[in-house]
Amino acid sequence: MKKIIGFVGHIGCGKGVICEYISNKYTGGYFRYSTMLRDILNRLYLPINRINLIKISELLRESFGEDTLARVIKHDVENDPHDIVCVDGIRRLADIEELRKLPGFVLIYVDANPDIRFNRITARSENNGDATKTFQEFLIDEERSTELSIDEVAREANYVITNNGTLDELYAQIDKIIQQ
Repeated sequence: MKKIIGFVGHIGCGKGVICEYISNKYTGGYFRYSTMLRDILNRLYLPINRINLIKISELLRESFGEDTLARVIKHDVENDPHDIVCVDGIRRLADIEELRKLPGFVLIYVDANPDIRFNRITARSENNGDATKTFQEFLIDEERSTELSIDEVAREANYVITNNGTLDELYAQIDKIIQQ
C-alpha cells in the first residue's frame, strides 16, 4: 500500500527539508500546496511573496470551495507512481479531510522554535522579501489567515516531530516513522 505522508507546521519548521529527504532517500513523490499557487502567480507575472500566495489561496477557496486545493493535491497523489508520497503545506482541516479518503495517509506535525524558524526563512529566501524580513514581520506573517488554523490541524496529527536540532536528528525521527 502506498504511504502518503502529510506535513503540517508553521513557517520555516522544516516541512520542505523533510519532504526532500524522503523523496531522495526513499525515492518518493513530493507535492506542495504552494506549487499550484506559485504556478498561477508566475502565469500572471506577479511577484511570488507571502501576501500574493495568501491572496491567491483565499480567492480560490472562496470562489471554488474550502477544499479546492486539497482536491487537486489528492488527485496528484493518487496519480503519483511512487510507494511513498509527501504532501507539504497542509494548513486547514479541509486539507486533511480530503487526504484521509486515501488509504495509507498519515499526518505529521513538525514543530520548531520561532527564532530557529525565522533564521531558516531569512537564510533560504524562498519568497520575495524573505531575506530582509525582520523578526517582527515574521511574527506578523504567523498571524495571517493561512497560518491561523495550523495548531488546530496539528492536533489531528498521527506523529509529532521536533526540529530544533541537527539534520541528522531530524532524519532519524523521519526514518523511525517511515519504518513503522
